[in-house]
Amino acid sequence: MSPKNFIPKGAASFRIDHDGPAKEIYFLLLPKLTMLAFSAAVEPLRIANQVTNRELYKWYLITEDGNPVQCSNGIEITPDTALRNLPRLSRMFVCSGIEPAESTNPKVLSWISRQKAFGCKLGGICTGAFALAKAGALTGKRFTLHWENHPAFIEHFEGLEPSANLYEIDNELMTCGGGNAATDMMLDMIESDFGKDLAVIVSDMCIHFRSNNRKTLQKSAFSVALGSRNQYLINAMQIMHENLEDPLDISEIAEAVQISRRQLERLFQKYVEVSPVQFYIELRVARAYALLSETELPVTEIAAATGFGSATQLTVRFKKRYGEAPTSFRRGWSEKRE
Repeated sequence: MSPKNFIPKGAASFRIDHDGPAKEIYFLLLPKLTMLAFSAAVEPLRIANQVTNRELYKWYLITEDGNPVQCSNGIEITPDTALRNLPRLSRMFVCSGIEPAESTNPKVLSWISRQKAFGCKLGGICTGAFALAKAGALTGKRFTLHWENHPAFIEHFEGLEPSANLYEIDNELMTCGGGNAATDMMLDMIESDFGKDLAVIVSDMCIHFRSNNRKTLQKSAFSVALGSRNQYLINAMQIMHENLEDPLDISEIAEAVQISRRQLERLFQKYVEVSPVQFYIELRVARAYALLSETELPVTEIAAATGFGSATQLTVRFKKRYGEAPTSFRRGWSEKRE
């Protein structure tokens, strides 16, 4: 690998007493990775070096064959190296993005497993958890990935349940949901490595309002999203989310949150401007959309997984929402990939 300058010049400064070797961070870039999440992970490292004028971190980019990889936005990134054995105790993040189930092959997965066996600390950014799961690195671990990809992940990996949090750190394993959550995760790492004061100034340099809590949800709480603090409404929506495969009757949901069905209907009309029935259907159709996009499950199985009695029922609802039948939708995506 060619030499890099890991200490760029900057105006802000922060004094730190550190004379040890730089911590090495490696990023495995998979096809169609999300550039926002990748850059949000790298930039805190660059800023930590810049403000301290010290080489606290070194970072290197890896692709399977050493050739440039194209991000989901079409921009290509040139790596430093092809797959090779990494130093023991270094840290490696798998950076993925759209179509994560299709972005790896046996060679890449074998390499990930080998690095883990050699003592490398693993991580996943955005949808990197797909590759980590295929490599057997998530069993018994707490982890997360981008909320959009949760349904497909759960269908692909029985027994593995991602959290809804911004990021997760389970001993040496670090994963995040992508986007700016990657910055929060790296700030947590910087604080652990070099102290809270440095993490604070790096956060300020990123003009990033740090969550300070890895248990912050990726998706806004319903109370915030809807401009409501009504706990009945929030609880009802949560129950709906948890019961997509076997939908409950609205009266059952109302009873569970301890209000009448009429009261629940009034709350939905007031804050969401649709009935609870329609809101529930929209949730299930949106789940079907995700499963059609990111799994190869037959339409009949997707219908069952989203609480529709048959593929015909799903087709009617899906066509009304998205303007085409599920089979046409999936065929359209297949044609775009060719």
